[in-house]
Amino acid sequence: MKTLIIAEKPDMGRNIAAAIEPKAKNYRSYLEGEQYIITWAIGHLIGLAEPDAYDVKYKKWNINDLPIIPDQFKLVPNARTIDQLKVIGDLAKRSDLLVNSCDAGREGQHIFSLIQRHLKLEHPVKRLWISDLTPETIRKGFQELKDGSEYENLTKAAKARSEADWLIGMNGSRAFTTKHNVLLSVGRVQTPVLALIYDRQKTIEAFSSLKFFEVEGHFTQNEMSYKGMWQGDRLTDGDKAEALAAKVKGKPGRIESYEVKETKEYPNKLYDLTLLQREANGKYAFSAKKTLDIAQALYEKHKVISYPRTNSNYVTEQNIPEMHKTLSALQGTAYDEWVKGANRNLVHKGNKFICNPSKVEDHHAILPTYRKASGLSADEGKLYDLIVRRFLSQFYPAAEYKVHTVMTEVEEEKFKTTVKELLSLGWKVIYADQKKDKAKTSKGKNKDDEEDEEIEVNEPFSIAPAEEVVCSEAIVKEKDTQPPKHYTEGTLLRAMESAGKQIEDEELRDAMKDSGLGTPATRAATIERLKNVGYIEMQGKKIAITQKGRTAIELIRGAGIELLTSPEMTGQWERRLNEISRGTASDGQFMENVKRFACMIVDKVRVQSRASKTSFEGETPSVNTSAKGRSAGSTSRKTTDKPAAPRKRKASSEEESANSGPKVIGNCPRPGCGGMIFMGKKGYGCSHYKEGCKFVIWKENHGRTLTDAQVKALIEKGRTGKLKLTSEDGTPLEGKLVLQNMDTGQLTVES
Repeated sequence: MKTLIIAEKPDMGRNIAAAIEPKAKNYRSYLEGEQYIITWAIGHLIGLAEPDAYDVKYKKWNINDLPIIPDQFKLVPNARTIDQLKVIGDLAKRSDLLVNSCDAGREGQHIFSLIQRHLKLEHPVKRLWISDLTPETIRKGFQELKDGSEYENLTKAAKARSEADWLIGMNGSRAFTTKHNVLLSVGRVQTPVLALIYDRQKTIEAFSSLKFFEVEGHFTQNEMSYKGMWQGDRLTDGDKAEALAAKVKGKPGRIESYEVKETKEYPNKLYDLTLLQREANGKYAFSAKKTLDIAQALYEKHKVISYPRTNSNYVTEQNIPEMHKTLSALQGTAYDEWVKGANRNLVHKGNKFICNPSKVEDHHAILPTYRKASGLSADEGKLYDLIVRRFLSQFYPAAEYKVHTVMTEVEEEKFKTTVKELLSLGWKVIYADQKKDKAKTSKGKNKDDEEDEEIEVNEPFSIAPAEEVVCSEAIVKEKDTQPPKHYTEGTLLRAMESAGKQIEDEELRDAMKDSGLGTPATRAATIERLKNVGYIEMQGKKIAITQKGRTAIELIRGAGIELLTSPEMTGQWERRLNEISRGTASDGQFMENVKRFACMIVDKVRVQSRASKTSFEGETPSVNTSAKGRSAGSTSRKTTDKPAAPRKRKASSEEESANSGPKVIGNCPRPGCGGMIFMGKKGYGCSHYKEGCKFVIWKENHGRTLTDAQVKALIEKGRTGKLKLTSEDGTPLEGKLVLQNMDTGQLTVES
């Protein structure tokens, strides 16, 4: 009897065979040598059965048949790859030991587990767990095979993830689709991601720009000249700004304070998959899926990088010698000059910026291997270059700067100057041939607070604190506050990684990785899913939410299922799955909670009023606000998707009457009312108006047309953000709208 090795894909199987059974005979769907038979899955050979496998009535989508909660989930082979599944079954009969050689991660574990369960394989199992596909690593991995039972908790987590997604997706999608007669896809991860995009879009739409002014002083002292920004409360009066500039122009001044401190900038962290996807999106406009596909090819086909589906930016002590070996292998390549300048002493097990085993669970950071890269496509070359440069930068010292902070006083007005003087380029020499990246704003600073802007210079900078300066010029700059930016795939990935929380601190962001939305391996697929179901579309690099996507989120929240759109709550589910994989949480308890939640979704949707058919249709507004027009891929389109299964189903008379139901904004704030605020033709009124509630907020208010988001802010928080308004006599003014009377909805302005 021989040992049967099951890899995840054919390329991986052939790589394994070449390393441990080089004389194995090729039988097309498997290879066989003296000791081993090597075969493979082709991705997922088996999936969870559709509902009609449990009961034929589920072929028709009917809300009255929900929820669907199987006692035991049934497995079905993928019809397109069933022949390969039969091959594995036949080969197993000639084997007395199985080696799970699928990708070393949760999904790889799941693929093997499904095959094992469906074919009822009772063989003992060993696990190959490796991070690259070089022959040396493969051979070493086989010398250190682990017992399959050590990965039982990971199998439980993978099974729980799969079944939870089925329960939420199947019940949620069928409930909303049959209720509203439009194909609406709902998912455990995709829905909160869509909610992130929706909320960002609503914030942008509700944003009211505020004009402000900055005064920039130009100063000279002997041969030295520099600029400084006026320090004080934000100027919103142009005349005051001009008067301030005139006051200081041409006047002598003094150096109130001058501080100089030396700082160091260390190399950026090694790549995990999400960081690689974000940077490839920013630099090359690659989609998350494209980056993952290219990285997988660099790993499987070319074998020039390590396992890419990792969430770690660090390596272990065992990787340090490999990094040194890879550095040597890069000699004589396009990177030869940087290899010669590398300091090997900087990469060692004591360097916690690189080597931190406590932050490496399944896989270390993405590294180039010591295999020479050849035959790469243009896009593969670009991604490989990102990874190699990041790797090489670890062998270089920190970039060193002197930061000069000058406070200049003229006519009792203060101006701040921050100059960053380059002393030593350090690791940045590796990026010196590329265009300089835009300077990042300081942590915690508003992007409009440009008075703290740093000026980076290469030449020496110095000021004599005791000597006089002259304000040779003072310029007034007119600016507008800016709304948040639309998501790109890169910035959305960052938001998914931290469950939507805007976290500047890297350590805190690392701690949030366990409770992000999805995993590094699945985030790209989630974004693609949102595109495919018509919820979002790309306009250049920006993500635009379609009318269908907007309505889907509004219906889910309107049904009282806010939890389904909550990034933080879904992130906590992901954390629980990670805990299951470590054996610190119960998969059974997790699944009970998911089942209860699936039942709650159905109960809430069942009593919801049907949405208007037209609420799903409409042009997707352009997210590109410049007058230059859109890129080729940014045209608006209508979203008029229809459901496949329930299209022919005739609606009941009750549902027909609910077809044009009003849009609900939130709960009525009138004490003791209990009604809902809905949008009418001229205003936002209460559903209990027949019972005597007189609460109403008129759409046209103080010179502007209020948005849903602004009304929601008024009824929930009692006030809006600062807006441009008009007083009763027509005078323009700026201020917040405040809910003055909770009984009537009367508003007032607070400056």
